[in-house]
Amino acid sequence: MAERDYYTVLGVNRGASADEIKRAYRGLARKLHPDVNKAADATKKFAEVQEAYDVLSDDKKRKMYDQFGHAGVKSGAAGGGHPGPAGHGPHVRWSTGSGSNIDFDVEDIGSMFDAIFGGAGGGRGGSPFGGGRGKKAKARAHAEPEVVRADLSISFMTACKGGTESFRLSEGQRSRTIEVKIPAGVSDGQQLRVRGGAGEADLILTVLVDEHPLFKRGPRDGVGCTHDVLIELPLTIAEAMLGASVTVPTLDGSVEVTIPPGTQSGRPLRLRGRGVHMASGDKGDFYAITKIVVPPGTDLSPHEREVIESIGKRQGSPRSGVGWSPG
Repeated sequence: MAERDYYTVLGVNRGASADEIKRAYRGLARKLHPDVNKAADATKKFAEVQEAYDVLSDDKKRKMYDQFGHAGVKSGAAGGGHPGPAGHGPHVRWSTGSGSNIDFDVEDIGSMFDAIFGGAGGGRGGSPFGGGRGKKAKARAHAEPEVVRADLSISFMTACKGGTESFRLSEGQRSRTIEVKIPAGVSDGQQLRVRGGAGEADLILTVLVDEHPLFKRGPRDGVGCTHDVLIELPLTIAEAMLGASVTVPTLDGSVEVTIPPGTQSGRPLRLRGRGVHMASGDKGDFYAITKIVVPPGTDLSPHEREVIESIGKRQGSPRSGVGWSPG
């Protein structure tokens, strides 16, 4: 059966950006993960989505796939080989299908057989054709470590502060629980590698960070860094106009924040060093972004309406300057 196009698997077009590919993968991974989806073909579809993402999220692999299709990413010899060291002809990598790759010189076909048959049988150099390895023979087998890939969903707070998560891994008829150490400041989509013990495969986990009901992480309108944390801070008209002291939740508990008189909506109030404390030692900032909440006009008493109208007349129109004047 022909393999499906990776772009079709993820449901994106060929010109999709890295962010679009990532979003598509996350949605499908959550939907098809075997721990969530019990359909008979869920595991197969999940593996297909994972394979497509592994290729399209890697710039080099994606380029090879766009040029050569599936053969470009599944064959080490895609593109007809690559130049060897100076003074040597082109080299090709051949997969033996047993977890090993073999590099050989195209100009010295005997080296290919020496590498495949390991120097046994045949002539003096081990080749079944009786030839020697020759000066250009550079055949070598590289054992590639086996890996298992999976997704790991963690809370927003765990991603920010770090911690330990239990992950249950099923391998055929056998399952085991692995304790995964989450470094402080891990980001959505980041991969963590857990080394396997003797006879066990390494585990590569793609981190999926759950959303928080109040906090968001990242730069504010392109200003700041990924270690920063943002919260939208609702204020009444009175608090914004007259100033106030309000309680604001942060990653490390609630703090009192002073609201200056005359605060406008969208003003960032900065709490230095209260963002994400990265495992590297870097610290982000915490920003409370003000949002003035206007009460419904129908809830105003006649006196309140009169007061507000008086304030509006005193303030005058805020719509002035270039572009606002008629004509």
